[in-house]
Amino acid sequence: MKRATTRIPRPARPLALLGLLGASLTIAPLAQAQNPAPAVLGRPAATPAPSGPWTLQAAVDYSLTHNLGVRQSELTAQQQEANLRLNRAALLPTLGLNGTQGFNFGTNRDPFTNQFQQLNVRSNNFTASGQVTLFSGFQLRNTIKQGQLDAQASRVDIEKSRNDLSLNVASSFLQLLLAQELIRASEARLATVQAQVSRSEKLLKAGAVAEGNVLDSRAQLAGEERTLVTAQNQLALAQLALVQQLNLDPAAANRFEVVVPTLPDPSTLATTATVPDPTATFEIARQQQPEIKAADLRVASARRGLEIARGAFYPRLTLAGGISTGFSSVRSQSVRVSGDPIPVPVLQINPAAPGGYSASPYVLLSPQTTFEPLPYRFLDQLADNRGEFLQFSLNVPILNGLQTRVGVQRAQVNIQQVELQAEQTRLQLRQTIQQSYADAVAAQRRYAASARQVEALTLSFRNAEIRFNNGLLNGTDFNIARNNLTAAESDMIQAKYEFFFRSKVLDFYQGKPLTL
Repeated sequence: MKRATTRIPRPARPLALLGLLGASLTIAPLAQAQNPAPAVLGRPAATPAPSGPWTLQAAVDYSLTHNLGVRQSELTAQQQEANLRLNRAALLPTLGLNGTQGFNFGTNRDPFTNQFQQLNVRSNNFTASGQVTLFSGFQLRNTIKQGQLDAQASRVDIEKSRNDLSLNVASSFLQLLLAQELIRASEARLATVQAQVSRSEKLLKAGAVAEGNVLDSRAQLAGEERTLVTAQNQLALAQLALVQQLNLDPAAANRFEVVVPTLPDPSTLATTATVPDPTATFEIARQQQPEIKAADLRVASARRGLEIARGAFYPRLTLAGGISTGFSSVRSQSVRVSGDPIPVPVLQINPAAPGGYSASPYVLLSPQTTFEPLPYRFLDQLADNRGEFLQFSLNVPILNGLQTRVGVQRAQVNIQQVELQAEQTRLQLRQTIQQSYADAVAAQRRYAASARQVEALTLSFRNAEIRFNNGLLNGTDFNIARNNLTAAESDMIQAKYEFFFRSKVLDFYQGKPLTL
């Protein structure tokens, strides 16, 4: 394929893109891979800008790694991955440590002796506790499965963003080529008109034509100059749109060049070989299209949401346990102290004595024991005041204002909405493919008809030019003949690029690369 390099002038200001190729097309792009992306997503390696002119494939590859919209989709997928990790972590027990220190003044109750005392008390409390959910109506597990489906849908959305960008870049690239060809056609017509003006001026000096013919030629020249300026503005706008999609540095945009491929004549191509069948294309796209896969994943996620809502009808069983201890500054520790023994008289039986007992000559030495309060050390109190607990909690829902029942009903409605959206996505895909096929066939037919019209109008214009130069045709009729030829040429060029763009859209839905 022959290629030429074209230098693009600097754009003037941002305006709307050319509406010919992309104004009425709603694109539902094709997934490039059916397998989901890895769980941990990162920014892909940046594709360096080509050192020479840009090809369509180079422009698509560069935009995929530098476009902000694609990077935003990647960050959204990473956020869904983080939510999935949080859902999985909900199955783990919760553990916590708690410590307090308080100062009480005046009459206070000792937290350990429950006695009120006129003292300044410093107290500490330390608690370590944990809790784990044993059963919650399978809500936690269904939440994890729903998070997995949402994460997969977000990863598929990345492919959707990449495909949208690829088709938009291809559209802008072809619009750029269209603008270039319109400029070349306008420049050729301008050269012809300039030659016509020069010829008319010479004939006027020779007295062969009237002055009105020269004025008409000059007016036609001014019109062609305006047409060329319009085409140049369209070229600048098309270049600006492509540069913005590539997210290029504005300084580098001034040296932006593209490779211009030699496209074949659409009228010489067989429709069945060039334009894919819409039914077969839809069957392929339906299996690979990222929007379809994302819609199906969201339907499955909505169904998991219904199971989560139904889980609120079940009892909830939790297990909790912990250990606690504390310290009080007013608490003391009693220590037994042994003193000198004291004599205790020993009684003997004496019936004559009052009470039947009398003192014997013997004594018993009894040990003396007293308790002395000592300071209760901090670590000793923590060890002695320790307590543990273990408890099971069972919560059986009976009536909560019909919130659970309404939640289930809302989940059921959400499933119907998501299923309807999935069906709408498939319908939109089918309509887009059918519309692209119809547009491609219509553009090919329009090109063939325009080519025949250009051929006929070219002969008619040459005849009109001869008659005009000989003074047999007025300037108005001559300008009409020229304008008819110009319009036919412009329509033929536009039909040509519309045909190739619609064909590439269908190829893209079949998984083929975007190349010219």
